[in-house]
Amino acid sequence: MKPLYTLGLAALLPFVAFAQEAQAIDPSVQVEVETEAVVVPYGPRDAADVVFDDLMYKQRPVVVFGDGPDDPNFLRQMELLQRDLPALEQRDVALIIDTDPEARGEWRMRLRPRGFSLVLMDKDLRPVIRKPLPWEVREIVAAIDKFPLRRQEMLERNPAGRR
Repeated sequence: MKPLYTLGLAALLPFVAFAQEAQAIDPSVQVEVETEAVVVPYGPRDAADVVFDDLMYKQRPVVVFGDGPDDPNFLRQMELLQRDLPALEQRDVALIIDTDPEARGEWRMRLRPRGFSLVLMDKDLRPVIRKPLPWEVREIVAAIDKFPLRRQEMLERNPAGRR
């Protein structure tokens, strides 16, 4: 997650420098710099901020549940996922995290996890695989590539089956 913040901050530096230069030339000039939150579509998003039905046939949810933000399995899974986020992007993954069992949000009510849980879903929002322990990105990617909708996507992109 730290590399993503670094990338986002690096993108904003030219705007901050411009604002400082404008004020140095004329202190009465008020320059407003709009800062946009850098949202990576496949990066970790809090389950409370994601509406379940909005992802239908658009993105493939990979949901990571934990009993709290300090859950060792949750922390390990997030560390493993950060190693290869681009592989998830290629598969239209929306990485969703939920570490608040007391909130009883929409994702928890629909998927009913017990403790730590990794849930891989297809674009039709059907849970395909549930895992009680962290998985490497290569295992997740291999599983996603076997989903029926993913196989159809791969055939549409490359109908002759050439690599």
